Amino acid sequence: MKKILILSGGYSKEREISLLTADSVYKELKKNKKYKLLVKEPNGNFIKELRKFKPHLVLNLLHGRYGEDGYIQAILESEKVKYTHSGVLSSSLAIDKELSKKLFMKHNILTPSYFKFIFKKNLQKKKIIQKIKKKFNFPVVIKPINEGSSVNVYICNQSNFIKNLLKLKNYGEILIEKFIPGREIQVAILGKKKLGAIELKPKREFYDYEAKYNPKAKTEHIIPVNISEKNYEKVNSIALKAHNLLKCRGVTRADFRFYNNKFYLLEINTQPGMTSLSLVPEIARYNKISFYQLIKEIMNDASIDK
Repeated sequence: MKKILILSGGYSKEREISLLTADSVYKELKKNKKYKLLVKEPNGNFIKELRKFKPHLVLNLLHGRYGEDGYIQAILESEKVKYTHSGVLSSSLAIDKELSKKLFMKHNILTPSYFKFIFKKNLQKKKIIQKIKKKFNFPVVIKPINEGSSVNVYICNQSNFIKNLLKLKNYGEILIEKFIPGREIQVAILGKKKLGAIELKPKREFYDYEAKYNPKAKTEHIIPVNISEKNYEKVNSIALKAHNLLKCRGVTRADFRFYNNKFYLLEINTQPGMTSLSLVPEIARYNKISFYQLIKEIMNDASIDK
């Protein structure tokens, strides 16, 4: 019997999503009698429980800080336990929006223009607004450098910019990014293959945390995506290129904006959700891959970074 430790919960702002993901995955794997499952939170007893259980692999279903930033991955590496999803360096690069954007730009992957803003004691409001107007004008997107699931991401015009900017003060530094209008397209990569794409039409301003995880948000999911075959292949290829560039493994989801016949890569998510509303299982299902098959392929790709 194969022993699987499912890692869920955690301490990030995406804790609830991690718990929902783990619940979905646990219920699916429980149907198969060949697995012995243990669901565990990364609390103070985690290493002790890990050593006692001696799993064949850890199914990492954490989200956000400490779960997809290389932290838990480094612990599992030190314990020499195989784990799913991306490794230490890939995880830390992908969640750092500034570093990943620099890599995308260096390798000719189109991504929105940006600059890093560091909060100081005296916020020079006029100066920062002038800088935005000089670089790319309003509207802009402001976001933390190291958060997932669109946590604390705001689309701002000049009138509400300072108000929203101050909401992110506790982060110390953030990204200010040129807003790209257009269609929201997400692409899933599984291992080294293109799993497919889906388009989102949020009823909200954009595909934010509420749109992702609240059924009442009523985001419209469109699959297959209504674009040319050439563009469909192009966006999937860009996603695979970014996945390989960051040396990701397992499953990733790339978030794009499609505007003026160009695809802008916003970010790569190395720990995409696996809830009933999540996009990767939906893309897999459309491509005749069951939820169980999807989980199994993710587990088959588990390893320790070399």
